[in-house]
Amino acid sequence: MTTPEEAVVTMIRNLEEKTGKSLEQWIAIAGASGHTKHGEVVSFLKEKHGLGHGYANLVVHRLKEAATSATGSAEADPIAQQYAGPKAGLRPIYDALIRTVESFGGDVEISPKRAYVSVRRSKQFALIQPTTKDRVDLGIQLKGVAAGGRLEASGSFNAMVSHRVRLAEAKDVDAQVRGWLKQAYDAS
Repeated sequence: MTTPEEAVVTMIRNLEEKTGKSLEQWIAIAGASGHTKHGEVVSFLKEKHGLGHGYANLVVHRLKEAATSATGSAEADPIAQQYAGPKAGLRPIYDALIRTVESFGGDVEISPKRAYVSVRRSKQFALIQPTTKDRVDLGIQLKGVAAGGRLEASGSFNAMVSHRVRLAEAKDVDAQVRGWLKQAYDAS
């Protein structure tokens, strides 16, 4: 007999096979919908994207889980709070950035604040902030590096970093961004 856990794994696999989108992509779509009530998000996914009720319900439950910390309260976890509601779709960008900086070494410290996350070694070398429902701003400390292209001067964004990179999707955390982060890490 199939356990409930096995049934969910099968359902998640079938969701991607049937729709061409992963559960994480559906969570991002649901989070970016602007709806906050369970039933509203389920209806949105069914009506606007053609998902069946079971799949839509699964996506919304996983969206709520992503916005809730292990203690059961988004308010208790500043990161969950930052990526709740309309900004929930930005969480994959944050996760990609964290995977990147953690790959640099065991001395990386992730320090969540109310509105952003400070990334430190011996000193802060980056910060991650979900600025709008469509964008995460990555602040990087790269003294002496000229701004250009995607690597903007931080300007009024944040005085604790020298540069800013605007990220709209997890795939924006590319080799160039990883290189800038590694350069900032090495200098810290």
